Amino acid sequence: MAAAASGAPAGEMNDRTCIVTRDSAPPEALLRFVAAPDGTVVPDLKRRLPGRGCWVTARRDRVDQAVRRKLFPRALKAPVTAPEELGAQVDALLARAALGALGLARKGAAVALGATKVEAAVRSGKARAVLHALEASDNGLRRIDQARRAVARQGGPIIPAFKLFSAAELGLALGGTNVIHAAVLDRDAGAAALKRVVRLDTYRGGTPDNRTTLAANAAEDLE
Repeated sequence: MAAAASGAPAGEMNDRTCIVTRDSAPPEALLRFVAAPDGTVVPDLKRRLPGRGCWVTARRDRVDQAVRRKLFPRALKAPVTAPEELGAQVDALLARAALGALGLARKGAAVALGATKVEAAVRSGKARAVLHALEASDNGLRRIDQARRAVARQGGPIIPAFKLFSAAELGLALGGTNVIHAAVLDRDAGAAALKRVVRLDTYRGGTPDNRTTLAANAAEDLE
C-alpha cells in the first residue's frame, strides 16, 4: 500500500480497486484522487501527489457516481468534500492533456491536416488514427471513412476515428485554422498523443466500436 500512498509510477504498483465498482484493474485503467490541503477531493492524473489516494474507473459516469454516493470520505479516511463538478474537472484535464500531446505531435511531424492529406495517410498505412472535428459534415467524413474501410478490407490495420474536439480546439492545438480533419501518424510522438486521445475517449464513454463497425462495412463492400 505504500506505493499507492506515495503516488509511485504505475510500473511499480499492483492492480488497484475502484471505489465504485469494487473491481480491480491496473492503474492505467483508473483515476487516482487525493485530498487537497483545503479538504476537497482533487484528481491526481499523473499519480504523483503525496498522501493517501483512492481509485475510480477512468470513466465520467463512475466519477459522477463516486461523488453522488459520497464514497470519497470513506475511501480517503478523511472528512473530505468532492465538488459536484469533479467529473467535469477531470474531463477538462484529460482534454487539455490530449490537445497538448497533439500539439507536440504536430511539431514532431506526426500529424497530418486536411481531408486530402488525411485520406492519403490512411490509404498509405501511415495513419494510426483519424480525428474529426465535431462540426465535420457527413460529406466530409465519407471519403475518409471509405479509405478506412478499404484498408481494413485489404487486411490492413483498423484505423479508429474520434470526434472529441471542436474545429477551433483542434486548430488552436495544431496550429491551423478551424481544423476539421487530422490524422495521427505512426511515429513516437503520434503514439503518445493517441494514448491520451484514447484515454479521453474512454472517459467520455467511448466511440462506437471502430473495429466491429469497420469490419462489418468492409464485409458489405465485398458483397
